[in-house]
Amino acid sequence: MNFTRWSARLPGTQRRAAARTDHTITPDRLGESSGPGSVPAARAEQLTDGTPCLPVVDDLPTREVLDRIPALVALVHGADHRIAYVNDAYTAAFGVRPEGTPARDAAPELDELGLLPLLDQVLRSSKPRTVKSRKAHSGRSYTITCTPVDVTATPEGSGGVLIFAADVTDHAEAAERLRASERSQRETAVTLQRSLLPQELEEPDDLRVAAVYHPGGTEAAVGGDWYDVITLGGGRTALVIGDVMGRGVRAAAVMGQLRTAVRAYARLDLPPHEVLQLLDGLATEIDANQIATCVYAVHDPNEGKLVYASAGHLPILVRDENGVVQRADEPTGPPLGTGDWMHASGSIPLTPGSTAVLYTDGLVERRNEDLDEGIAALERALAGATGSPQVVCDRLVRSAGVTADHDDDVAVLVLQHPARTGPDSDLFRNAALELLGGIEAAPRARAFASGVLTSWRFPTELHDLGVLAASELVANSLQHGTPPMRLRLRRTDRRLIVEVTDGDDHLPLRRTAEPGDESGRGIAIIATVATSWGSRRTPGGGKAVWCEFVLPGGKASRVP
Repeated sequence: MNFTRWSARLPGTQRRAAARTDHTITPDRLGESSGPGSVPAARAEQLTDGTPCLPVVDDLPTREVLDRIPALVALVHGADHRIAYVNDAYTAAFGVRPEGTPARDAAPELDELGLLPLLDQVLRSSKPRTVKSRKAHSGRSYTITCTPVDVTATPEGSGGVLIFAADVTDHAEAAERLRASERSQRETAVTLQRSLLPQELEEPDDLRVAAVYHPGGTEAAVGGDWYDVITLGGGRTALVIGDVMGRGVRAAAVMGQLRTAVRAYARLDLPPHEVLQLLDGLATEIDANQIATCVYAVHDPNEGKLVYASAGHLPILVRDENGVVQRADEPTGPPLGTGDWMHASGSIPLTPGSTAVLYTDGLVERRNEDLDEGIAALERALAGATGSPQVVCDRLVRSAGVTADHDDDVAVLVLQHPARTGPDSDLFRNAALELLGGIEAAPRARAFASGVLTSWRFPTELHDLGVLAASELVANSLQHGTPPMRLRLRRTDRRLIVEVTDGDDHLPLRRTAEPGDESGRGIAIIATVATSWGSRRTPGGGKAVWCEFVLPGGKASRVP
């Protein structure tokens, strides 16, 4: 094959040749430049001493240049891409390729690399095309550029394509190692994140709950979203959801510390705004540069509402039994970790038949879209979402378009307060007595408790323990508390709860009474006979002291 007959007129070749011609230095031009600022004599001697100049690119033998290029070079022509030339590097990589044979038959590696359709595109468009990091059967990776060339000297007079393949195996392997490292880091971060979330949600007596967590993106930068359900005792339940700003393992670690702190503070049975005040100080101590949003809510079945406090978090949404969605907008304070702010508690109704949703910004926040639009879309989705809490969770996530490659973490916590009817409603009862008068309040309280527990058909042993607990709690309140006083009995499908409230906010402590002491044994007796007991301050002043007994076949309380 006479390769010199082929003319690869690549873009810019003629322009560069013309530029070289225009700038060729001749002796005449050199003489004209003598004088101030002219080329130094030494330079002139080099140009005029008869030393032969280096050959220009146009004078170099094309085939010899291409044969010495370490990259793979091939030239094909015609509609069936017949082999016109391959250089030595191409032959070393794939073997000898017979000239004049269609590439599909003579060069199967081009088909393997997916280049045959690309060659067709180059011929049709007369524009170069490049594909990056294609892996051959040999395991080597190549970045390949296909450039159209004129091959008018061929008998067919058809176009051709110059194939230039640079070996990028080292770069491809480095990129793959980097991707593997990122996948490993992400798996570590996601594992840490999931291990810090509750492995199993606590199950309140009066609520049904479900939650879902989706890590965001495909890199290691998972976020610090978290949620939790905490049974407080006395029939009350705390619900929390939060989002640590930032990404990666550090955000997940801060999240784990905050979640642990929330559970500890929740055991103190403090109002929601006081819990956030404690969390705010702790967040500053953990990392002064790390802030987090959080909403902490408490449900008391006797009040029929959620009492909550928010630290820069998105509003709780509540759907009532008629499908009307209400947004809990106020009050909202700044995120945790900002300091110097007094949080406040608010409330939103949660009546039987209602569904409440707590969520992080990954569910509603989208680029180029206002946040309120995302919350409004979630409200519309919640208005039509019925079924169990888990079904509602899944529907809300689907309606928000959350997929595996979603760019932000998503956490959703759904709780329902079921409207119980029929035989199921008999398992959930309430009875209350206002404690008026002096010492005669104690026998009236015992009689009331005995009558109620008898009507609820409790076993004799549980009946007697309930009456004893009511008597001791009332006696303690009469001795150490102030009016108004109330005795409340509550039963669920799992436990019996006895609670006494009064107007004094000093919480009782369990202590050991000496043999000669006439008092100080009431709380010790309660702690001995009951499954669990506790006390808390009530809104507006006063306190509540409670104890509970697990019913036969019911689950033991998780409250210490």
